[in-house]
Amino acid sequence: MENIRSLNERTYAIEKAFLSPYATASKDTKGRLRPETPCAMRTDFQRDRDRLIYCKAFRRLKNKTQVFFSPEGDHYVTRLTHTLDVAQIARSIARTLSLNEDLAEAIALGHDLGHTPFGHSGERILNSLSPYGFEHNVQSLRVVDVLEKDGAGLNLTFEVRDGIVNHKKSGNPATLEGKCVSLADRIAYINHDLDDAVRAGILKLSDVPEDIISVLGTSSKERINTAITSVYNNSNGINDVKMDDGVAKASERLRSFMFERVYLTDSAKGEEENAERMLSAMYSYFLKNLKRLPETYVGLLEKYPEEQVVCDYLSSMTDRYALYIFKSIFIPKGWTFIDEK
Repeated sequence: MENIRSLNERTYAIEKAFLSPYATASKDTKGRLRPETPCAMRTDFQRDRDRLIYCKAFRRLKNKTQVFFSPEGDHYVTRLTHTLDVAQIARSIARTLSLNEDLAEAIALGHDLGHTPFGHSGERILNSLSPYGFEHNVQSLRVVDVLEKDGAGLNLTFEVRDGIVNHKKSGNPATLEGKCVSLADRIAYINHDLDDAVRAGILKLSDVPEDIISVLGTSSKERINTAITSVYNNSNGINDVKMDDGVAKASERLRSFMFERVYLTDSAKGEEENAERMLSAMYSYFLKNLKRLPETYVGLLEKYPEEQVVCDYLSSMTDRYALYIFKSIFIPKGWTFIDEK
């Protein structure tokens, strides 16, 4: 057992020798909400990573919309593949800057667990329905703190929880690893969403303004490499994670272009109206029929407001499951007649 226990000490020694002075060392974690006996083989951040990848909310990401609702093609990005993209980019950035890759990966794997069905459209709809508002980053923290393990939560470290809730552009992560994930999230989605839009025939790559392409590159591979290289050149050896102004401005112009030509188009808005009718109807139904919620959510009603718990349930749904529940509630079932012959 002594040899097993030494694995963590070996990891701590490696981190001390090779990590940047601005990195978050595993042994310096601020700890968990509830104290636990440490694992003999894994650091707390490695343990958090494992808890996230095995939790139910992580599995559901495979059938949640990134941009296109319930896509039928095999190669469209889902919330799960987006999460894996973010984890890979965040690890790459952390590696180049000698930061804690395990922490960056754990934050990335948990950053979108609170996302709704139907992508950001679902988020906007639940935000308008709930008197408490709804933001996917806040809900992601609620998933890991409260909803997973039938209401017990995953009891993650402060650093992972902080990175999850602060991953949006408006957030202010407490660690550089959290900043890696926030930047990786934006790098990932503007690039793979562009690829999806081209694959769907909504755009041609030639539609992207030349001043953006000339800075970032013509392919997803080039654009991601440009971003990561820029982060390294402008962040190595300092207490920050950032791109140079030229790449940052080109990335923001690409993001604005995507909103104009993809995210807020008439076709996208039309699907959002359909999603709004579905989610609004189910929200009202479950508020009036709380006992029809799954057992775990009924149990949460003892501690949390009804509106919050209904949003917990609706936001947990995949696109396909939301369609299934809507049909089971609101679509009449056909009769089967006995053959009278």
